[in-house]
Amino acid sequence: MKHLVEQAGLSKSIICDSAGTSSYHIGSCPDQRMTAAAKRRGIILKGQARQFRKSDFEEFDLILAMDRANYRDILSLDPAGKYQDKVRLMCDFASHYPEREVPDPYYGGVEGFNHVIDLLLDACEGLLNYVCKNYQL
Repeated sequence: MKHLVEQAGLSKSIICDSAGTSSYHIGSCPDQRMTAAAKRRGIILKGQARQFRKSDFEEFDLILAMDRANYRDILSLDPAGKYQDKVRLMCDFASHYPEREVPDPYYGGVEGFNHVIDLLLDACEGLLNYVCKNYQL
């Protein structure tokens, strides 16, 4: 998403961040296989893993979960349901792939990572269009 935002010249208007719902990758760089799959598409992955925190509900306008388990984990941090309208599935924005969840490519080999990057590019393009239309950018 950051790649597409930069290409669109919207880096000053759109802030993207990434966080997991579990703590076991905190501080880790992106997986080398995902980094390679992204690089083949001209995308450079940067950053370190962090865990989703309750303050993210206040800090971000949209919170996107990769799958239904992550979706439930995120919503469990908002038992009153105050922020539930901010939480969506990433694949809600995909238009060229039938998946409704981003599969975990970890054990799927190179092709699994290639598929996930392609799926995410599709979803991120749809997300960027949605954000531009709904947030007057």
